[in-house]
Amino acid sequence: MPLPPDPRLSVQLVPFEGLSGGEVYEILALRQRVFVVEQHCAYLDADGLDGGAEHLSIREGSELVAYARVLAPGPRFGTFAIGRVIVSPERRGEQLGRRVMEEAISRVLGARGPVALSLAAQAHLEPFYGSLGFVRTSELYDEDGIPHIDMRREAESG
Repeated sequence: MPLPPDPRLSVQLVPFEGLSGGEVYEILALRQRVFVVEQHCAYLDADGLDGGAEHLSIREGSELVAYARVLAPGPRFGTFAIGRVIVSPERRGEQLGRRVMEEAISRVLGARGPVALSLAAQAHLEPFYGSLGFVRTSELYDEDGIPHIDMRREAESG
């Protein structure tokens, strides 16, 4: 069952060009804070894909509390893909990870109809993504020192 709306939160999904310089900085700072510093993972977060992506931000007031990136079908996944899913460390435990994923899924399907979605998940998050309809489609692999798996959520016919 999807989470009920939370009137304290605002959600936006915009292409890269729709982000201000300050918003780009804030998104990259949160991604680096968690994916690079907290997870002790030296990798290039600025991977060249942000410019062609849509960026989903959840804010409470002016504070960025959760984020995800939506990519169009490409060479890695032949489907739309959700990635860089992140929740501000201070806001963990508030179901914001579920909320950002539900929003990303809902907005992609709302704009494009019933399409399949893919993601590369840290392996320990398989049950979480599974609860959102994603199923494992790959063997375990190492990505930047962290065990990952690919997952896919099939298109639902209406």
